[in-house]
Amino acid sequence: MSAPTTRPPQPAQRANGTSAGAASAKAPSVQPRTVAPHQLTGAQAVIRALEELDVDVIFGIPGGAVLPVYDPLFDSVKLRHVLVRHEQGAGHAASGYAHATGKVGVMMATSGPGATNLVTPLADAQMDSIPVVAITGQVGRALIGTDAFQEADISGITMPITKHNFLVRNGDEIAQVMAEAFHIARSGRPGAVLVDIPKDVLQAQCTFSWPPQIDLPGYKPNTKPHSRQVREAAKLIAAARKPVLYVGGGIIRGEASAELLDLAELTGIPVVTTLMARGAFPDSHPQNLGMPGMHGTVAAVAALQKSDLLIALGTRFDDRVTGQLSSFAPEAKVIHADIDPAEIGKNRNADVPIVGDVKNVITDLLEALRKDGTTAANLDLDEWWKYLSNVRETYPLSYGPQSDGSLSPEFVIEKLGQIAGPDAVYVAGVGQHQMWAAQFIKYENPKTWLNSGGLGTMGYAVPAAMGAKFGRPEAEVWAIDGDGCFQMTNQELATCAVEGAPIKVALINNGNLGMVRQWQTLFYGERYSQTDLSTHSHRIPDFLKLAEALGCVGLRCERAEDVEDVINQARAINDRPVVIDFIVGADAQVWPMVAAGMSNDEIQAARGIRPLFDDQGNEGHA
Repeated sequence: MSAPTTRPPQPAQRANGTSAGAASAKAPSVQPRTVAPHQLTGAQAVIRALEELDVDVIFGIPGGAVLPVYDPLFDSVKLRHVLVRHEQGAGHAASGYAHATGKVGVMMATSGPGATNLVTPLADAQMDSIPVVAITGQVGRALIGTDAFQEADISGITMPITKHNFLVRNGDEIAQVMAEAFHIARSGRPGAVLVDIPKDVLQAQCTFSWPPQIDLPGYKPNTKPHSRQVREAAKLIAAARKPVLYVGGGIIRGEASAELLDLAELTGIPVVTTLMARGAFPDSHPQNLGMPGMHGTVAAVAALQKSDLLIALGTRFDDRVTGQLSSFAPEAKVIHADIDPAEIGKNRNADVPIVGDVKNVITDLLEALRKDGTTAANLDLDEWWKYLSNVRETYPLSYGPQSDGSLSPEFVIEKLGQIAGPDAVYVAGVGQHQMWAAQFIKYENPKTWLNSGGLGTMGYAVPAAMGAKFGRPEAEVWAIDGDGCFQMTNQELATCAVEGAPIKVALINNGNLGMVRQWQTLFYGERYSQTDLSTHSHRIPDFLKLAEALGCVGLRCERAEDVEDVINQARAINDRPVVIDFIVGADAQVWPMVAAGMSNDEIQAARGIRPLFDDQGNEGHA
């Protein structure tokens, strides 16, 4: 049976050329419109609440329990629904939209398997502090707990991986719950919130009014830092001789990049930007030492290890940054500023803990430093910079040719960054290509680098890039994906083709699960168990044919001399998605590297080359 005829896809761009998300994000703050109490169905109340909350796009798939919501959605002139091909795609698209725009991303699914397919993107968004709200249908209240068809306790399942979740039992609560869900998702430390609504609540009549009273006892994020703690931090900075600004993704979530730049330039202190903070501080700035951690630059790792003061801003001392925690930055005192008090002292004791919004923290810290006359001119960091500059010059990020003469993946990604430039949005999957994209593309602006940092979710790139494109249709959006990740969620390219989201995919096809193969090379005696994907040996699948079948243009590149031309071909196509199948060598490895569980002192700049950092800052080879 053919599907009933529905309205054609709504345009992804408004008449004035700006996205709905961009327009509302830039609009001046206004008082919410008052809606007098009146009767609606629960489903109508959900749609009205989303409209009042200035939502412009929802990513989802209808199904039995949530179907009542899709009926009033059909009549909404404010809401665009993007019909994805898998609920996981809806979740990552909502996350990509939220990350690229700063607004709350919205996903919707039915009960049971529809809801459980959102578990991974919810956990992913929560780990990376991305504001998203999931709306799920649930079986009727009388059926809850009976193992009814397509029943799953999604509230219980997601409790450990969301910031908060709701099970709505009364339709009169819908307006308040929706407002509270969005408030929780975007305030304080952003995160994932789930709203689960039984089908009979959606079908029954309820009273709707707006704006509702938000009543969240105990939830009062502390945004204003304590002045005494800020003064103590200023004193430590004035006394430090080897300080480092250790910057995390909280700078981007808190929109504090401009304040960070002011702080860095006032003090002359070196800056390291974590994987989630790429773009928070310009790569072109001479004080930027790059990314620290497992695959960070040697200079960034050395800066942390040899520091006498870590100024940690919106970061959580993740194990991929610290390596072996007991040997991390052993001589450093710590100023730790974060809006989430649970992060402070969790992994590393803070000498000066500061709870507050990171923009407010930096603003107050700048004021305290200026009042005390603490500037780059009197901090005496010459020896510290001499040491770090020597390390940076001795161990720059680099790569060599492939041993078999094949195309170098690092070259492809570096060239893509040079051609597309710093105004493009880059979205990576997880694995070697993610690390190369973090290393070899130069990021100048926040919200131009999207990836799955905390959870490390393969399959993130394509749907997240789709979400970013819906949020910022004027931007050039590139998904940098691996042949393993790509095969998990490439069906969303069909969504992109149908719904008008012409993203571009740089598929780094090395024929293998690359990062796993690298570990097997280094730690398992080159015993390559279950990492060959057959995309090289048998060309299964043929990514060009697959791209075309999904409504995209497919291109292939196997030679370095063709890379620039094929990227430009892709950039010239803007009426449909483009997939470039870059056939690259299977043996390329990500360097530098700190092996899991090892001390950062054991960093290797390349295989067999280990920098030695003694107390005088001398380097050598092991």
